[in-house]
Amino acid sequence: MNAGVGWRDLSEGGRRRTESRDVEITDVECVGVAGNFPWNLIKVSTDAGEYGLGEAFTGPAGEYVEFLGPGLVGQNPFDLDRLVEHMTQLVSGLGGTKGYSQAAVSGIETALFDVVGKLTGLPVYQLLGGKYRDAVQIYADCHAGEALSGMSSSDPREMYSPEAYAEVAETVVDEGFSALKFDLDVRVDGADTATRRLSNSAIEHKVAIVEAVREAIGSDPTLGFDLHWNYGVPSASRLAGKLEPFDVAWLEDPVPPDTVAAHRRVTESTTTPILTGENLVRVEGFLPYLTEGAVDLVAPDIQKCGGLQEFRKIATLADAYNTPVAPHNISSPVGTMASVHACATVPNAFALEWHAREVDWWDDLHTGDPLIENGEIPVPESPGLGLSLDPDVLEAHLAPGEEPFEL
Repeated sequence: MNAGVGWRDLSEGGRRRTESRDVEITDVECVGVAGNFPWNLIKVSTDAGEYGLGEAFTGPAGEYVEFLGPGLVGQNPFDLDRLVEHMTQLVSGLGGTKGYSQAAVSGIETALFDVVGKLTGLPVYQLLGGKYRDAVQIYADCHAGEALSGMSSSDPREMYSPEAYAEVAETVVDEGFSALKFDLDVRVDGADTATRRLSNSAIEHKVAIVEAVREAIGSDPTLGFDLHWNYGVPSASRLAGKLEPFDVAWLEDPVPPDTVAAHRRVTESTTTPILTGENLVRVEGFLPYLTEGAVDLVAPDIQKCGGLQEFRKIATLADAYNTPVAPHNISSPVGTMASVHACATVPNAFALEWHAREVDWWDDLHTGDPLIENGEIPVPESPGLGLSLDPDVLEAHLAPGEEPFEL
């Protein structure tokens, strides 16, 4: 299976192995879980009796996983780098290095690392090259009032008042988090959203939110705000400038994705740090943002950007430009733990997103103790990801029409 491209066939690798590493992949499965986002959980089985777990970014990645499966059966999971390139080649006619094809590659690669870790007795971070830290700081993605996706008919100025944001922020800090982020792209006035412009009143409302949160939690906690690529350069620059007195750690995605020049103009206009990256994949996607000084921080999503090894390439490139990394993460415990292992292995990853405060069964999906301790996740020392799923909880929260894989 080579997707019609015969000149670069990566389906064959070195076959000389010791017996303990002479292993073959026997199956690749994907199942959807109905979390606060649809979570695509992946299982890679082997003839050695071990399996690995991974997660692909939310959306139709399962179709790509199903497409890639036949090209992986019979392959040796120890060939981690070659298999990533092999998968990218297989989907070369389906967007290869873009979008959901790379999400599928990311999730399968995580499962490969998990099974190789189990087969060798090593944690994933060790397979990636070792760690810089024993725990990874988590920043809690928070909502005041209702999540943006669930906005009701209530007066948005009442629901999304500065006081509501401040109250949630205090609660999150009291829960032990020293880093947090809020959505700031709430629409409180009638607006022609097609123009990507903010009225003076809307800007002042957003500034009041930031001021209230900072006053409530003090100057120490890391505090970010997300604009979800909703605005044009003039409005984004004006807002970023007005936020400068409040020591915001970053203003996320102020302008649309894939607009390097627009990001550079906003970044150069303000001392408020600008972050982007959740919509970019592979190191090539991040390259122009760094070479052209278009961002202050980058946020690859490890379940989308190409996987653990690709994340390390992105982080290495960012480090060459003295740029910190704060990965985007809206995943289940599987993807979150994969991201923890990856973040532990690079010097410039200072915080990882956690977007599941409202999912009261998030920690029930895996066996063992809660993952987050005092606002951070310790890096596991057990083999692979160091995580096992609870089959009953998995089955209870499957997306409609999904069948669980055997655990």
